[in-house]
Amino acid sequence: MLTPDRQRVTIGRSPQADLSLGWDAEVSRLHAAVEYLGAHWTIVDDGLSRNGTFVNGERLVGRHRLMAGDAIRVGTSLVSFHDFGGAAEDVTRAATGSIPTMRSLTETQRSVLIALCRPYKNGAGFATPASNQQIAEELFLSVDAIKTHLRALFAKFGVESLPQNQKRVRLAFLAMQSGIISDRDL
Repeated sequence: MLTPDRQRVTIGRSPQADLSLGWDAEVSRLHAAVEYLGAHWTIVDDGLSRNGTFVNGERLVGRHRLMAGDAIRVGTSLVSFHDFGGAAEDVTRAATGSIPTMRSLTETQRSVLIALCRPYKNGAGFATPASNQQIAEELFLSVDAIKTHLRALFAKFGVESLPQNQKRVRLAFLAMQSGIISDRDL
């Protein structure tokens, strides 16, 4: 049971871990930690584990704010997070709608996003998103197919109502800010 009185709960194979998973050989001795920050629970794996920590099927990099129903996998063990005291009005809603998860994107949509964001590689400050033609050439698809995928992505990221000249920039920003597209992808 997690309580705000106990600010940190360790997860690992060691008997000294707060949540000891000694039977799971794929769990590191000190694998990850669940921490209470402000009024929210987070999970952090700062490179402590050899095999990584996964939240809802996606590898955790750094810290992740836990939401009710999140599935956490360490080794072959699955732990779920439940928040029985959190109020729905405590949730901050994104102004542009909800950000989709990696699982909600098709492989082609993700490829289109990566190609769209590629000019931003290595933190290029004055870059602009790739054009439809550039994306089409990179992915060996037609420009019409790229337009169709981008329309679907605009809807998924909640930017379809923005002016035409802002949609692509905002989509690229949200994709990178949310972690769906990382520098490693580019």
